[in-house]
Amino acid sequence: MIKTFKKLEAFTLSEMLIVLILTIIVVGLAFSVLGLVQKQINGIQVNYEERTTDNLLRQALWIDFNLYSDIYFFQQERILTLTNEMDKKEYFFRNGYVLNKKDTLFTDFKISKIFLLGDEVGNGKLDAIELVNDANHTLFVYKRNAATDFMN
Repeated sequence: MIKTFKKLEAFTLSEMLIVLILTIIVVGLAFSVLGLVQKQINGIQVNYEERTTDNLLRQALWIDFNLYSDIYFFQQERILTLTNEMDKKEYFFRNGYVLNKKDTLFTDFKISKIFLLGDEVGNGKLDAIELVNDANHTLFVYKRNAATDFMN
């Protein structure tokens, strides 16, 4: 009885090494692209959070400036006080955040200038305020003066 051996089709060692090297290159590129995409998404997320916080501050100031009749700023304590006949509200401007009752807004906006009747003042009653952050973005909030503002 004669045994015949049938040769199995297989890859050679050099072919397997080439496939392995190509696989390593493709996987490395995939992880590099994944890292770049993750950095971009993280940057977008941070940008979105900062813009959302800045928009919340802008909206809160606009609403309060038009809701309260008397607005005062005390430079030494960095407190913005808004009052009307029935209520009082305060904004505490600190380094890196603004505190409003139980609401904390983490923002780098700082009070740059305060105005009364179009003239820049340093302290006291005001009707407009300019806030500037580290990226030189400006937020300008004002209120319309009523006749009662001119009576006293």
